[in-house]
Amino acid sequence: MATRTDAPTRREQILKEAARLFAERGFHGVGVDEIGAAVGISGPGLYRHFPGKDAMLAELLVGISGQLLTGGKRRVAEAAGGAEAVLDSLIEGHIDFALDDRPLITLHDRELDRLRDSDRKLVRQLQRQYVELWVEVVREVYPALAEPAARSAVHSVFGLLNSTPHLGRPGSLPGRGDTAALLHRMARGAFGAAGSPAAG
Repeated sequence: MATRTDAPTRREQILKEAARLFAERGFHGVGVDEIGAAVGISGPGLYRHFPGKDAMLAELLVGISGQLLTGGKRRVAEAAGGAEAVLDSLIEGHIDFALDDRPLITLHDRELDRLRDSDRKLVRQLQRQYVELWVEVVREVYPALAEPAARSAVHSVFGLLNSTPHLGRPGSLPGRGDTAALLHRMARGAFGAAGSPAAG
């Protein structure tokens, strides 16, 4: 994820450029040579790092699902101040992903079905665990919210936060801080609406 502060490895550079190119032109619209050129190595040189484009796609989609789950668990464990603070921390973490890894959202929406069955099932399994992590916290904050409704609310908020690829080019947004704050208010507003007595 984009929260890393150390220098990316060559493998990570390849994955980042592959994600960008796949998101821009589609998986089949990008050749190995183009990915290699984007990181300054020959196309055949990529095969020292990955057996092919399919492996890159799998690592991107399985990898980000695993990172979201791991990051979510860490935030739940580390947040201080009760369930409200935990929910705010989860929202902040997902906003970081939604703003900093926008090509991966596009890639997931367009290319998930291209994964092998085993990789696609793993992505879905990791995603379900991530959703359930949120559901538990949301129900602590809004105890009157039934579990199915809480799960629907979580999926809806993910849809809201993951809309960032449709907000315009990064330079056209009002600024990362302002955009993050807006998304956070909208997410909390959505949960608040779902958890209000009138919503039941």
